[in-house]
Amino acid sequence: MATTAMPALCDSLSTVCSGTNCLAPPSNFNAILSLVLSTVLTIMLAMVMFSMGCTVDTKKLLGHLRRPWGIFIGFLCQFGIMPFTAFALSLAFGVLPVQAIVIIIMGCCPGGTGSNIICYWLDGDMDLSISMTACSSIMALGMMPLCLLIYTSIWTSSSTIQIPYDSIGITLVSLLVPIALGIYVKRRWPHIAKKILKIGSIAGFALIIIIAVVGGILYQSSWTIAPSLWIIGTIYPFIGFGLGFILARIAGQPWHRCRTIALETGFQNSQLCSTIVQLSFSPKELEVMFAFPLIYSIFQLVVAVISVGGYQGYKRVFGISSPDRDSEAPSVEGGDGEAKEKDYAVENSAFELDENANSGEKEKSANKNTQL
Repeated sequence: MATTAMPALCDSLSTVCSGTNCLAPPSNFNAILSLVLSTVLTIMLAMVMFSMGCTVDTKKLLGHLRRPWGIFIGFLCQFGIMPFTAFALSLAFGVLPVQAIVIIIMGCCPGGTGSNIICYWLDGDMDLSISMTACSSIMALGMMPLCLLIYTSIWTSSSTIQIPYDSIGITLVSLLVPIALGIYVKRRWPHIAKKILKIGSIAGFALIIIIAVVGGILYQSSWTIAPSLWIIGTIYPFIGFGLGFILARIAGQPWHRCRTIALETGFQNSQLCSTIVQLSFSPKELEVMFAFPLIYSIFQLVVAVISVGGYQGYKRVFGISSPDRDSEAPSVEGGDGEAKEKDYAVENSAFELDENANSGEKEKSANKNTQL
């Protein structure tokens, strides 16, 4: 007696079946993973920025806003040097028009929050760093369209590039709200703020590395690109950091603010650049341009790791201790009643505030009046 073979059953998740032939739905694993990781990283970033807020002194922050010399220098670097450098590199390497556009978009983006984390490890001016990041995000609402109009007109119409103002707004809120909470905690519970800061500074450095690794894994199909983009993505962050530092030094800024302004110049908001590219271009164009924000992110991280490693090693070799971040004034050495700032080669008294939020110039005049 002959037996007939039972037909194989289709998978329960199949969408179209014809006998034993089944069509399975496309996997959305990467999309789900991207959403989950984006949510987790956003929460982690908010917590890190909360810990960074625990370093902020309200009086000094207001002093930078009242006398915004450092912010103004950062503005020139952010929306002057970086877009022009992107334009020059695009012309020098003769990249494709869509690739030139993504390079210029990256150059026009405001500073990223990663600069605030690295600024802590480089003993920079945290009050200046946070005020520069916030101000550049606000000014980007007008400066990004202007810079794109100037520099992309030879390749495309600026009207084809969509500026995600909602993303800029979300970035600004996610920066300001946690920092404001951190400032409040520092004012109310300074000892607790110190503990939060120690944990947050380490977590923040780890977060930058995690974001770079996750981006590389999720978008690994975008890595097959022209060598010129690799070269530009490698040298562009170094150029941004270097030119920002030099301009700040020429303007007479002390060393710790030069480091801060350099970080704010070189650390671009690469997530915002990726969002603009996705909104503005077709999937075919994205294949040859989407990798650049990832490359830039990786090499700005490389610059940051080299800088932090070199600076921390320098401090260990020469026995230099980090400044007291809870102090109202910068680190000073006393000698015969005369205070001298350490690490500051050029005096910038307009930035320094005393406990009554008065500028250093007033303090100097008072000292002169009391001298015999």
